[in-house]
Amino acid sequence: MAGCLQKSQEKHLMDPVAAQMLLLKCQGDEIWPEHECASAGVPQAWIEELVEQYESGFDTDRNTIYVQGRDGERVTNQFRGVSDLLLAYKIAELLGINWRRETDHLLDRVSKVNALKEALDEL
Repeated sequence: MAGCLQKSQEKHLMDPVAAQMLLLKCQGDEIWPEHECASAGVPQAWIEELVEQYESGFDTDRNTIYVQGRDGERVTNQFRGVSDLLLAYKIAELLGINWRRETDHLLDRVSKVNALKEALDEL
C-alpha cells in the first residue's frame, strides 16, 4: 500500500502540461545544473534522485563537459547536475510513456530523447 501511495504522490509532483514542455527542452546530451532544474520546475525529489557528479572524459569531445562562463564556453573536469536523458526518462514515466520500449533499440542519448518526444506526440 505504501508503494501505491508513493506513486500517487509522485504523479502530483508535476503538472502534466509542464512536464510535456520540460521534455521538449531535453536534448539527451546535456547536464543541467541543480538550480536550472529547480527554476524549470523539476520537483526537488526528482533532483535529489537524479543528481550526480560527472567527470569529463577527454578521449573524445562528446565525453568532455563544457560549462558556460562569462568568457564563453570552457572545459571542466567535474560537474554536479542532472542528465537531461535521465530527466526525460522520469518525465516519460510520469506521462505514461514506456520509455524502455521507446528507447531500448537506440544507441545514442539524443536519439533516445527524440524518440520520447515522438512518443509524446502520439499521446
